[in-house]
Amino acid sequence: MKNAQIILVDDEKMVTSAFKTLLKVEGYTNVNCFNTPVEALEFLKKSAPDIIVSDFLMPEMNGLEFLTKAKEVYPEVSMILLTGYADKENAIRAINEIGLYKYIEKPWDNDDLLMNIRNGIERSHLLSDLRDKIDELEEAKKQLEIYSNDLEKLVAERTKDLMIANGKLSGIINYCADGIIIIDKKGNIEQANPACENITGLSETALINKKFQEIAYITSRNANLAFDNKSGCIFGLDKDRNDILVKDCVIRNTLSGEEIPVEINFATINSEDENCKYVGVIRDVSKQKETERLRDDFIATLTHDLRTPLLAAIQTLKFFLDGSLGPVEEKQSVLLSTMLQSNEDLLGLVNALLEVYRFESGKLTLCKTNFSVKDLVTQCYDELKPLADKKDITFTLNCNADDKLEINADKSELKRVMINLCGNAVNYTNKGGEIEVIANVQSGDFIFSVVDNGNGIPQEDIPNLFNRFSQGTSRKRSTGTGLGLYLSRQIIEAHGGKIWLNSKLNKGSEFTFLLTNVVKEERQVVNG
Repeated sequence: MKNAQIILVDDEKMVTSAFKTLLKVEGYTNVNCFNTPVEALEFLKKSAPDIIVSDFLMPEMNGLEFLTKAKEVYPEVSMILLTGYADKENAIRAINEIGLYKYIEKPWDNDDLLMNIRNGIERSHLLSDLRDKIDELEEAKKQLEIYSNDLEKLVAERTKDLMIANGKLSGIINYCADGIIIIDKKGNIEQANPACENITGLSETALINKKFQEIAYITSRNANLAFDNKSGCIFGLDKDRNDILVKDCVIRNTLSGEEIPVEINFATINSEDENCKYVGVIRDVSKQKETERLRDDFIATLTHDLRTPLLAAIQTLKFFLDGSLGPVEEKQSVLLSTMLQSNEDLLGLVNALLEVYRFESGKLTLCKTNFSVKDLVTQCYDELKPLADKKDITFTLNCNADDKLEINADKSELKRVMINLCGNAVNYTNKGGEIEVIANVQSGDFIFSVVDNGNGIPQEDIPNLFNRFSQGTSRKRSTGTGLGLYLSRQIIEAHGGKIWLNSKLNKGSEFTFLLTNVVKEERQVVNG
């Protein structure tokens, strides 16, 4: 405030001198006094004032004319007119016409003069700030108008793009050969396309009033999607999973009564929302299933027909080797033994293919009996112990069941699984390694594990390990058929159980299967 630039114009030097002295005494450091209006106007062209004080009567130009010109240059600056009593009316008119801040009559009161100067300077600053804000608002208004126009154009373009995209999407949905359905997390159908109407034999209106589990059901007890009839929830679907493929699913067509095998790929919509939705793409796999059936029938017939000549060849080779057909030289014996081993391996492959076919076609019925689980585990252990000893592998058995405890299962098929898991462990554990076979009974369930400290299996290979013809890992392939673990999974799942693998590279693997509610209650033993 004290460094504000003050302009004083008066033709009497005594007045300007006294005025300047008064202001300096009050602490104002930037006071410019002029005795002619012309000099003041020249100064104002170069420097902006904070307040202008001018006398009324001056020879070259009166105060009203001077302040009018100054007002044109600095409209926000406060201006005070010094006038005598006789010029009071002209001063009031000037305030109304020109827009002066004040007029002060001569002789003035110093305190009153100083107060008006302070207020005038403050007023000038406020008006200047207000003008700046108005200019900023005007500029903002212009920018806003530009943005608004651009936004309208952008919205129009995006709306057009969305309409085009929506048209394409509607065309894809309506003319897609696969059924498309949208459900909520409880399985309530919210939308369906025409292909879905054709598969189910129901209109979209009729479908919307139903739950998904009313029109579809899972044929495999171990499918990764299941329905809870009480809560209506669909297990396997949750907002944390991006998608899930449902196989072994059948949809009933209400018009034809036909049961159509389908595969459904579910994906999450609005996963961040608690009320997330799921879109399902339903594909009719009837032709694919028929093709698979014909292929499997062909393989089953072929492998079955191969067994007879293989058995004949194996028996003939045994006759040669045991000397029934005459003496055999050593070189011939080695060659015949190799041929016998090859034929037995081929017969093992044929038998494995036949077993897989029987399980997949549902033609193999489990022959469940009650038997001692400890006897079975011990028998499997004893058969593989010599192979482990040959590789200097520490092979141990840990079974918590007593001799009298029995389970209800297919003994021969269960033995096949145990032999396969233990045999794999022996084959893939390095010389001098360790293998532990663990058999536990708890709460009516039977748990069997084979733990080794071998090379382990990469995590990316574990999901495919129980599939058909899966041989080893992506880094190292085995020379087996790739059917052992697949057949083991089929056998365990046929018992209503579950088989899985935990493995870490360079640390080892643990294969485990679980059979629930198989222990006979009257003979159940709980590990204490």
